[in-house]
Amino acid sequence: MLDYLSLSAVAQVVREGSFERAARALHVTPSAVSQRVKQLEDRLGLALIVRGSPCVATEAGAWLCRHVEQVGMLERDLHRVLPALGALDAGEQRVTLRVAVNADSLATWFLPAIAAFGAGEPALVDLSVDDETHTAEWLRAGTVLAAVTSSARPAQGCRSVPLGRMRYRATASPAFTKKHFPRGVAAQALAEAPSLAFSRKDKLQSQWLQAALGQAVEVPRHWLPSTQAFVAASVAGMGWGMNPSVLVDPHLRDGSLVELMPGVDLEVPLYWQHVRLKIPMLDRLTQAVLAAARDGLEPPPSA
Repeated sequence: MLDYLSLSAVAQVVREGSFERAARALHVTPSAVSQRVKQLEDRLGLALIVRGSPCVATEAGAWLCRHVEQVGMLERDLHRVLPALGALDAGEQRVTLRVAVNADSLATWFLPAIAAFGAGEPALVDLSVDDETHTAEWLRAGTVLAAVTSSARPAQGCRSVPLGRMRYRATASPAFTKKHFPRGVAAQALAEAPSLAFSRKDKLQSQWLQAALGQAVEVPRHWLPSTQAFVAASVAGMGWGMNPSVLVDPHLRDGSLVELMPGVDLEVPLYWQHVRLKIPMLDRLTQAVLAAARDGLEPPPSA
């Protein structure tokens, strides 16, 4: 039988990032939290938390935290159906759902889904941002319950649902284009013109170059880990970059941005992957995400 008092202590330390903040949230002393965590680690013979600033879960700890979140959602749904069970304790009123999402989705269509879900649920969300090609790894590691990902193949124990396609356009300011591509957009000019990249995981620019030119081109890069800054940097003439169509279409219309090669776009299919468990609260989150995706993304290829 699992010791849920100790499990809750582990989950709270990971959620809050420290034993002291976890103790305040649980209304106990830090030594009590430390004792509960240590007892569970001794019983399992595994380290569950990497002590530091902040404290983070080990792989085993992450799986236990995910289990606590799943149990928490089930318990709250049970109280919804059977109010005669009585009110939840103050510290149990809200469950935290951990979700991984790519930055461009968060900056465009995903936030309305979380807002709609949160308006009717006793739940909080903990969003982790990563490249869409890597968010599924958070699921495989047991760190999150769900993820927006470009991977159609479901992680083990998960379900994958098509969301739609995010269209990207290669854009730059008119002044930048005039300066760096006076004779047109060609491989040699692109090899010298500054580009914009979100992170070392960002492959969109490389994919567009291959699609546009039929060859790989090594380009100089500014590193800008912000969707909004990416667009602003493009408008300011810092470099060319792959921007979500929904964010740059207004700039294309008013002339503050131009496409490097009109008609050569990238379409990134996105999927919603979540643990394959029948949890009503998770189902409601999924419905909110699907509704927001219908409004904010282009339909999936099969639609």
